Formats: sequence, C-alpha cells, structure tokens
Amino acid sequence: MTQTFTDPASLSHAALEEGTTFAPRFDAHGLVTVVTVESGSNDVLMLAHMNQEALRLTLDSGIAHYWSRSRGKIWKKGETSGELQEVVELRTDCDQDALVMVVRQTGRGAACHTGRKSCFYRRVAVVDGTAGLEDTGLPRLFDPAGVY
Repeated sequence: MTQTFTDPASLSHAALEEGTTFAPRFDAHGLVTVVTVESGSNDVLMLAHMNQEALRLTLDSGIAHYWSRSRGKIWKKGETSGELQEVVELRTDCDQDALVMVVRQTGRGAACHTGRKSCFYRRVAVVDGTAGLEDTGLPRLFDPAGVY
C-alpha cells in the first residue's frame, strides 16, 4: 500500500499536536529531519532527512530510506553496505516536523558510512578555550574503502 500524507496546514493546531492524523511538516526543501536510534540499546545511530518518497518507501517496506542531500536522491540505508535498518517504530514530535525512528541495525551493526556503529563517534572538547574533537573509541566494524 502506498502511503499518503495529510497536509498539516489542513489541521487545526490542536489536531496537529494532539490528534491521530499523521501529517508530517516537510520544510521548505521538502524534507523532515529523522533521528535514528538503535532498538534495545537506544544508541543514537544517525541523523538524516526524508522527503515524502523516502518516508513512503520506509513505511511501505519497513526498511529505512532517506533523502541524500549530497547525492540528491533516495538512499536505501544499507543497500551497498548490507547494513540495512529494519524499522521497529517511527515517532513524530509534537508539531510533526521531526521524526525519531527506532531500528534494528542489520549486517555488522554499522550505521555510519565510516564503518562505525554510530555517526556520533567524536565528542566536542574544549581545551585551553578552543573547541576540538576527540574520538570516543568507537571501533570500525568494516573498512569503508572495501565497501564503497
């Protein structure tokens, strides 16, 4: 079944924030932000975007699809690497302009194109008044040079 989405402008404020109608609020570029979390561990794996087509494909297939802003096309997560994301749950925030997607990460367990479990493998640290990045020690689960 192909999903269709209600235009959020057609809903009252109360219906948008408290009702049962799914009416994602895509931004001026036609995108909605998605935070992807691993089922079980609740680790944040990645942040990405979906357009209407990616959201439809995700809901219809149960496999995460995103809009690649850098490539300008739909991106089925794991299509090349084998690191598919099976959707467990999809949530929207109060005004329906952001999503949290809970997934079962398949393959070797790497959500990041760098071969790591999470795209958030560095932390910001301020040393002597200057912000820099420190590696958190998250290991590579695959060599991206051999995959991409």
